Amino acid sequence: MDLDALLLSRLQFAFTVAFHIIFPSFTIGLASFLAVLEGLWLLTRKEAFKTLYLFWVKVFAISFGMGVVSGVVLSYQLGTNWSVFAAVTAPVIGPLLAFEVLTAFFLEASFLGVMLFGWRKVGPGLHFASTVLVAVGTLISAFWIISANSWMQHPTGHEVLADGSLRAVDWWQVVFSPTFPERFAHMALAAYLTTSLVVGAASAWRILRSGPSPESSIALRMAIGMFAVVAPLQLVVGDLSGKDVQRLQPAKLAAIEGFWETRTEQPFHIVAWPDRAIEGNRFELSIPKVGSWITAGSVEAEVQGLKDFAPEDRPPAAIVFWAFRVMVGLGMLMIALGAWGAWLTLRDALGRGGREGPERSRAFLWSAVAMGPAGFVAVIAGWIVAEVGRQPYVVYGFLRTADAVSPIGAGQVSASLLAFMVVYAVIFVAGMLYILRLIAQGPQGEEEDAPVSDGQPPGNALAAAPPEHRP
Repeated sequence: MDLDALLLSRLQFAFTVAFHIIFPSFTIGLASFLAVLEGLWLLTRKEAFKTLYLFWVKVFAISFGMGVVSGVVLSYQLGTNWSVFAAVTAPVIGPLLAFEVLTAFFLEASFLGVMLFGWRKVGPGLHFASTVLVAVGTLISAFWIISANSWMQHPTGHEVLADGSLRAVDWWQVVFSPTFPERFAHMALAAYLTTSLVVGAASAWRILRSGPSPESSIALRMAIGMFAVVAPLQLVVGDLSGKDVQRLQPAKLAAIEGFWETRTEQPFHIVAWPDRAIEGNRFELSIPKVGSWITAGSVEAEVQGLKDFAPEDRPPAAIVFWAFRVMVGLGMLMIALGAWGAWLTLRDALGRGGREGPERSRAFLWSAVAMGPAGFVAVIAGWIVAEVGRQPYVVYGFLRTADAVSPIGAGQVSASLLAFMVVYAVIFVAGMLYILRLIAQGPQGEEEDAPVSDGQPPGNALAAAPPEHRP
């Protein structure tokens, strides 16, 4: 393997984006969870909702800050490592990223301050509105980022100028490229799944350690309700997104499924090892004919294989194949966990559960704890499928990744990659460990510490928490 500037730049961007995506995929869902908690507290005045809000808002504040910092690094890399890409696509990509700042980041930054520090200075309605607006801002941010990435997956609404650069001619087509609706829905649902799994794992851990409490039971059941509904819905949206890939990026689909020959009645490879050297799979465990039915809706449908494409136009099949199976495998486990939790909750509600409600089933609680990180792993695996599967293009069908890199040397990139690894290892690992410590402590004891009474908004958890719990 030749560690040239291109490969090192790709590794550096992959390394930083893998760290970054952890935080938005968590905070998008957590912001909405906080809005629901505050809304329920205002409606019911139950202390458990207030306590949960005060606890999770601390986790949100730290995660949001780390997401912003890690995102800034990515934008700088577009100029340092991918200057050709930035120069060519700036007339299209630049406005989309600017819209993200203007419509989402400013909204989040403005009302985040009210959300965290305004609980003694604003009324309950305004504080709740601030929490809702922060939640909306996280979704708007995801909207613009997915819009830009979807355009890169299937560029539309532009023209190529004489100097080789691009110019947008139809902003509606640029923003809403053909793959955008399903991809945005897929990412939003992934964020909600990620958050619900973390909340469920944290609540299950507290119950295993200290027994059921009103806060832990409420949070656990809310998490079960979320991933019991969202996980099956995500499977449907993922299938719709896959149909877009089959239609618009057939080489990526062939890599995802491990198809090498173009044929009808393609098998579904449960496991395989695609090998570019032999232009085939070294071993396969397959179900006959099911591959064509899953990808194209009919066993008689002809589905293209990788051999239809020139070797230089094929994505790395093994990476894409296995990343997809990690994502789907975890998704199936999420569906199973949601169905199990919903069944336990329903039995308990009907009075038939005995000691087998979700809070009393140790097997379910340990399963929920084990599934806590699954959302993050699935999100990273999904991005690997999307980005590695798009290769060898950075803008599909237009600009190759090899032509988009900056004219810099491998030594410069390797030095910055090493620096990133050291800094991230120290700062971000410490931050994540602190978040895990907060989650492990749980919402116990917040009622006494929080100077919030009925009629007041459950605002700043940072001020409400005792000094040793403040970040």
